[in-house]
Amino acid sequence: MHGIAFKYFLEVAEAGSLTAASQRLHVAVSAISRQMAHLEEEVGAPLFIRGPRGMVLSPAGRLLLAHARRVQLESQDVLKEIAALQGERHDEIRLAASSGPAKGILPMTMAAFHGDHPATRFTLQVLAPQDAVRRTAEGEIDVAVTFMVEEAGGGVTVRYSQRAPVCVVMAAGHPLAGRPRIVLEDLRGYPLALTDPNSTARHLLGRVGALDALRMTPVLESNYSETLLGFVRHSQAITFAGYASVAWRLGYDGLVVRPIADIELQSRSLQVLVMQGRQLPQAVERFVERLIARLAELEAGGA
Repeated sequence: MHGIAFKYFLEVAEAGSLTAASQRLHVAVSAISRQMAHLEEEVGAPLFIRGPRGMVLSPAGRLLLAHARRVQLESQDVLKEIAALQGERHDEIRLAASSGPAKGILPMTMAAFHGDHPATRFTLQVLAPQDAVRRTAEGEIDVAVTFMVEEAGGGVTVRYSQRAPVCVVMAAGHPLAGRPRIVLEDLRGYPLALTDPNSTARHLLGRVGALDALRMTPVLESNYSETLLGFVRHSQAITFAGYASVAWRLGYDGLVVRPIADIELQSRSLQVLVMQGRQLPQAVERFVERLIARLAELEAGGA
């Protein structure tokens, strides 16, 4: 399998047709078609299902696409390592995360890592879990740190996972703050400040019917956690979050976090995900190891 065929195959797979790939590559459709025919002959199976609405990957095509993406990434990584031998080292680590880790554990870990490895550059995108998984599987993201309720699915490897149950967050002076553990019934009568319905915490609350059982509706709903925490800090409202999302601010922000006894709200995890089968660049691997160590420390502190 040759490099040019791989390049054309990746473009056709992503564009969905020979014509669209031709426009993106500025290469004749006939040339791309010949390369796809040669590649299918070498593989020994059709790579696309051709239809009136475009070209869809066959099962063999999906396998080859995952392999081609890994090869492409690892080739780029080797070129960066060669450049580093010439004194041009610039390691880039592309991250995706849920909003909680993006505000706490990740900035602290990135800052410490950059102090030891000043040639490192980071990009961080806050994404919904399904988007973080997809983009990691497709090679657009090196490491995803995200809350998961369901299995991540194919294309990614779970490098680390810790329990991340939904907890109650409230002001330190809240009437419930002195209780070591909360049951949902304790919350009746207090205002609720909730994340938007797409969050994993809200998903779990909906799945167990918690809000319906309490006959409660939120007085504040926002996809921006700082607004929720600010509202909670200055009222008797409560919100829901994972310990990892708020641990970094508990000591100085007038907030406390308490576990919920209801077992249904504990079926969530915080996971570190990488592309399945990919050999990570040295800098990314070192960062993953440091991140896992920090998450393990955090889990031990919140146990």
